[in-house]
Amino acid sequence: MTIHGKVVAITGASSGIGEATARHLASLGAAVVLGARRTDRLDRLVAEIEADGGEAAATRVDVTHPDDLQSLVTVAIERFGRLDVLVGNAGISRISTIADLDVEGWSAMVDVNVKGILHGIAAALPVFRRQGSGHLVTVVSTSGLKIVPTQAVYAGTKNAVRTLLEGLRQESIDGVLRTTSISPGYVRTELVDNAVDDPAVREQVRQNMANLGIDPTAVARAIAFVIDQPDDVEIGDLTIRPTRQG
Repeated sequence: MTIHGKVVAITGASSGIGEATARHLASLGAAVVLGARRTDRLDRLVAEIEADGGEAAATRVDVTHPDDLQSLVTVAIERFGRLDVLVGNAGISRISTIADLDVEGWSAMVDVNVKGILHGIAAALPVFRRQGSGHLVTVVSTSGLKIVPTQAVYAGTKNAVRTLLEGLRQESIDGVLRTTSISPGYVRTELVDNAVDDPAVREQVRQNMANLGIDPTAVARAIAFVIDQPDDVEIGDLTIRPTRQG
């Protein structure tokens, strides 16, 4: 597999899709560089990957801070000599109608879901250009494909990122850069824990996710699949959802 020996940085790596992706790619022989705000979880994850014979490093990353993304890339280069893939996975969701006027929540989603991806691109793209190759794999959402009430702003941030990546793809047809948007549907993660203020609604959403959602490892396998393609093959978009999701 072409994954073996690659250096992959992952944001939002302390839980959910990010954690599952780190474990899965490390098991396939990639060196993984993990970024998230919860460094205690990162440290445990690194120790577990290394105990299983894998290679891993970690640093604290808040994707709203451009310098943190620069640090993530720097750790990859200093520890492993290069960076082949950046998995932009960090994201947040706030579920409410636009009429609720959750301006603070809107701003937070833009800062993390959109600006956070741009900060990653700004940190990784110069390295990819110098190396002559690189791959941006970004986790978006099926919420951007099927617009539903209470998720308008969240869906807007995900569609904004999908548009940014398509524009970057068209600007980068010299064979150096690959871009991929991964759109998961319902996945059993912690994403919904802070998405709703009302405790009763939050618990209902959590139960629905637990009953319907797929395991994060399924998304990790999809990410591995797109990374594993030959250098002249780019999978631009991949959607993965539960078979029972409407």
